[in-house]
Amino acid sequence: MGKKQFDYYLFIDYSENYIGYLVLDKCNLGDCVNVSSRFRHYKNARNKKLYLKNAKKTFNKKEILDLFLKKKVREVIQTPEIFADVAEILKKYKDFRIFVSVDDRQYKNFEKFVKIVDGENALIVKEGKLKKGSREYKVNLILDTWLNIERTKSK
Repeated sequence: MGKKQFDYYLFIDYSENYIGYLVLDKCNLGDCVNVSSRFRHYKNARNKKLYLKNAKKTFNKKEILDLFLKKKVREVIQTPEIFADVAEILKKYKDFRIFVSVDDRQYKNFEKFVKIVDGENALIVKEGKLKKGSREYKVNLILDTWLNIERTKSK
């Protein structure tokens, strides 16, 4: 990944029966990194209930989701809607450099999908390959946390 400058960042993640994405303009990257400092991967939280309770407060207080150009969380059954949105995003920003982080289990499928859509300027990276502590890793934690908040709402 190095220090390449990207114009847009797209994060796609799954959590049990949910899929979601976040699209970020490079101008808001620093703000996202700053607000993500309190987040960690849900599976690493000792007290998951307390972690999500505090995360919800942070989301509301800091208006984190307002930093993103586009965002969506849906049940996995609605995956085609998410992929249609992603295709639209990749086409809209096709002349810009796009960093794309995808859940490890969906990487192969997504990589094929991007080739069909013509994501020449997109760098696709497995979520598990994000360098711990990097800007991209920290923004991915926002999506991971948001997915888990949404998932627990429906229970």
